[in-house]
Amino acid sequence: MSRVSFYTRPYDRLEPYDGKLSRTVLRRESGGNTADPADYSPLVNRLKGQVIKISPNSTQFINPMDINANYSEEDNPLSLKADFILSLCELVVGGKEGLLPVEKTVIDRCVHLIYRKYFANPCPENMPILEDLYNALLQQDEKEAHHVATALEIYVKGSLNLFNHRTNVNVNNRIVCYDIKELGKQMKKLGMLIVQDQVWGRVTANRSSGKSTRYYMDEMHLLLKEEQTAAYSVEIWKRFRKWGGIPTGLTQNVKDLLSSREVENIFENSDMIIMLNQAAGDRQILAKQLNISPHQLSYVTHSGEGEGLLFFGNVILPFVDRFPTDLELYRIMTTKLGEVSEGAQK
Repeated sequence: MSRVSFYTRPYDRLEPYDGKLSRTVLRRESGGNTADPADYSPLVNRLKGQVIKISPNSTQFINPMDINANYSEEDNPLSLKADFILSLCELVVGGKEGLLPVEKTVIDRCVHLIYRKYFANPCPENMPILEDLYNALLQQDEKEAHHVATALEIYVKGSLNLFNHRTNVNVNNRIVCYDIKELGKQMKKLGMLIVQDQVWGRVTANRSSGKSTRYYMDEMHLLLKEEQTAAYSVEIWKRFRKWGGIPTGLTQNVKDLLSSREVENIFENSDMIIMLNQAAGDRQILAKQLNISPHQLSYVTHSGEGEGLLFFGNVILPFVDRFPTDLELYRIMTTKLGEVSEGAQK
């Protein structure tokens, strides 16, 4: 199984509040030869964290329109929120060219309109939802506004309306796991983008309280695959670091990751890269991208479990990490079929 992980430290490390760090975990998607994406839930539950299951049949909801007073370091937090909503709409509307300038203008106008009531009286019931944006677009004169509204309709009134609700789960637990494995292909990227924005809201709130936030983002390549979401995701990655966030990206799909135009920005803003066993084609791409010698490459060629390369600054080190199998943590986290069955019986 191949895997590449990235780790970044914040520019200005904040002292943990009351000796505790806030952590946020993003679930990985299922499919292929990846481990079962539900494998984080037992650990989070064991640590009395919050698992948020996001799926068409779930009754747990997160609102993509959520915002807090600390959302941006600027005086107007709507500027950054509008940037996120534009990225969301670009993903919904689709097309290689993204949104037209006129479409961006009407969306930005509507964003400012729908948040007026909330900022006048910031109580939960005044927080807008996706339907408020949809209705505001329909009220505009431009035909482009109606085009965007029509694209949003399935996510508001149609069968994909799971993000048209106010948040009804505890997102303030010390450990939060967003489980998106049951989202279909149509909703996966949208779900990851919305979760990322939820995490950003947590990072900003924690920063104001003197807390750091650890964020683990599995199957990161999905957010970099689309040009519309890649630029926003890289910008948020940088902002995480500046605001006391400690993001870690994980992927087993190296080719898709490296095909993104933004991957160099991710590498440049990562303090550490951990590389495990790699497929032949992936090894050659990574060797060129990261300037790995043939000898160093041998450590990720048919390597065993827990063996790989560690990149830290200009240093590349081979490592072997044999995780003890007699620990409760191993029993909770293992995804090997026989061990999972055995663990479930204990």
